[in-house]
Amino acid sequence: MTIGSRDAGLTIIGGASVDTLHVAGKPTRVAGGAGLYTALAAHRAGLSKVTMIAPRPAPLAGELAAAAELLDWRGPEVAPDGVPHFDISYDAEGRRTLDVVTAGREAELSPQMVVPTLPPGPVCVTPLTDPRRQLEFVRLLKAEGRWVACGTYPCGVREQTSTVQAIFEAADAFFCNEEEAASLFGGLENALTQAGKLLFVSRGKHGVRVFQGHHSTNVEAVPGAEADPTGAGDALCGGALAALVRGDHPVRAARLGAAVAAQVVSDVGPTALLPRAPQATYPLDPRVALDVDRIAIVSDWLAEAPQVVGFDFCGEMLPPPGEVGTLDFFFAQTLQQFGFWRHEQGRYDEPMIAPLAGSSRKGSDYLWAVYRRWMSEDRAGLAPLGQRDLRREELDSHYRSDDGHNPVPAADLHLQQARAYGRDMTALGRSPAEVIEKANASRRPVVGLLQQLDHIGGYKEDPLRKKSALLALVLRQRPERFLRSEAGEDVPPIVDYHIQRSCLRMGLVTIGDAGFEERLKARRLLEARDESAVREACYRAVERVQQLSGKPMAAVDWFFFQNRRRCPEMTRPECATCEIESVCARKTELFQPVMRTTFY
Repeated sequence: MTIGSRDAGLTIIGGASVDTLHVAGKPTRVAGGAGLYTALAAHRAGLSKVTMIAPRPAPLAGELAAAAELLDWRGPEVAPDGVPHFDISYDAEGRRTLDVVTAGREAELSPQMVVPTLPPGPVCVTPLTDPRRQLEFVRLLKAEGRWVACGTYPCGVREQTSTVQAIFEAADAFFCNEEEAASLFGGLENALTQAGKLLFVSRGKHGVRVFQGHHSTNVEAVPGAEADPTGAGDALCGGALAALVRGDHPVRAARLGAAVAAQVVSDVGPTALLPRAPQATYPLDPRVALDVDRIAIVSDWLAEAPQVVGFDFCGEMLPPPGEVGTLDFFFAQTLQQFGFWRHEQGRYDEPMIAPLAGSSRKGSDYLWAVYRRWMSEDRAGLAPLGQRDLRREELDSHYRSDDGHNPVPAADLHLQQARAYGRDMTALGRSPAEVIEKANASRRPVVGLLQQLDHIGGYKEDPLRKKSALLALVLRQRPERFLRSEAGEDVPPIVDYHIQRSCLRMGLVTIGDAGFEERLKARRLLEARDESAVREACYRAVERVQQLSGKPMAAVDWFFFQNRRRCPEMTRPECATCEIESVCARKTELFQPVMRTTFY
């Protein structure tokens, strides 16, 4: 189920409290509560419409008044002592002791009373003291067709494990910490989710583990000083949910949640969430930076360049408009757009070039032609069921070049991607046509498509959604107009290695670390952290170019993709004859990050 919508809000069911925190031996009275931390974190992460359902004290004063100004706080009116009061302290090892001073009246919130009155949109049900009541809320919300997220707490997991497991199975997204995950799954190594669902496991200084079905990703913690750990998990949840509601990939959502959590623990209580400050964001790697002046110059050039237009994804290597099986072709082929190069002795060696149908074809063009032949030989094999059951010898046969062998580097990865795609599509019970139908029924068709692909193997693994965005672009640009265009909505950047090479050579992204820059120039295999630093910066640079130029992403992407001819991998570019020479930094010694990945 997708939740991203331009005007969507988020509703938090779960309350506020007034807490006394004992930090460094000093008692401090602050606002608290899982619901309040989650709601404030979602607001701080940039979500303007956040509703909190909880008993609301009257008069509203003191610690809760500032928080209430930022939220749409709805719920039964109670006396000040109707709000819970907790006494929380931490020992030298960070173990928490929680004493209930006043229980409050949160237990009086009834699912039958609350759910029918909720605003539309996704809902997060925070721990409500009794997991059984939390489960009642979840089941009623799911019966209404809502997207539902949930969290838990250690005592609840220990004492009512089966109930919390039922909550996990019913919810669309579930948040817990590593201790709770150990109780639920017997350890992180055993954790996974059903197809179409998400699991976020916070791990303190080790960051967050994000589970998308059988696939998981580690997200690093955002460094910072810790003054008070209270509410870190709730802040992670609220920040991540804000990003999901806006349409972000789950891993990028976790990164934003980690950034909000780092802000929260830097001060006592929810203090860091209360100021009316710019929304939280996770920082770029300090070794890379965007050259805002160069981005503006290139954007101005693009804005005035009439030749910069999009591609319609038609041609001899592609199905003609209206051909049966076209959707299966594009869904199965686009996820294989990665890894068309070879390395030798720890550095980039050469791009993949092989003969097919009498022509020498490079990388992406070779694969388009391969799948066009596959479509004519075995159209059913491109459907999800055929991809799920694909065998290596079948893949090699379809990928064969004119000399009879499979020339694609890392062919095992292509087989894994095909099978993962087929497995998840069949587990979800969807065809490509049904995925598109569901996307077109949403208010933001591109987001509707991307969030479905976040649960489909071959697409879901990449936080920057290169292949997912490419598929969205194809479906919008094709003459059939498979994916509906909505005013104000565009495709996100499609960042592959050609785009990264262009961003570095044009000077849109700069490297501030001499050793790192030398590794790029030498075309050496990089670690994941290095590659991620460059690629994230390039993503933001291209995103900014599109915004400033006013060109659609279809045109911006085709411009950058065509740079592979103007600024190729293996030969010195002829800058003097290049049409963009006047706006380029001409850093031609730089090269794209070299790392084997299925993302691009």
